[in-house]
Amino acid sequence: MLKVEHIGIAVTSLQKSIPLFEALLNTCCYKQEQVDSEAVRTAFFRKGETKVELLEPTNPESVIARFLEKKGEGMHHIAFDVADIHAEMARLAAAGFTLLNPEPKKGADNKLVCFLHPKDTCGVLVELCQEIF
Repeated sequence: MLKVEHIGIAVTSLQKSIPLFEALLNTCCYKQEQVDSEAVRTAFFRKGETKVELLEPTNPESVIARFLEKKGEGMHHIAFDVADIHAEMARLAAAGFTLLNPEPKKGADNKLVCFLHPKDTCGVLVELCQEIF
């Protein structure tokens, strides 16, 4: 793992949350994107080397919608940048971590992604990210 790539925050409304985070971080949202495979709309902020991703559900049955129902708005996941997502997935699976997807899938911000089950990571949903070249 190379660095923290971003912190994901579940929100009920990007329209309300983007201005709040622009004021909080003192920077503009640099990118919004819809990720149909995850049924979310995302908004990204960058502060130095760190990025924050806001996630708004587009479907009431989506993972983010269920998260919001259960826990309310707040931190959803932490993502780590990796050099080789296939090798990192193999390493972590061999070490006993549960991968939530058996193959990397296309995520937001031009990344291949894989999630680790929170039961294996002290209750934190961990995302592995690799830039698509």
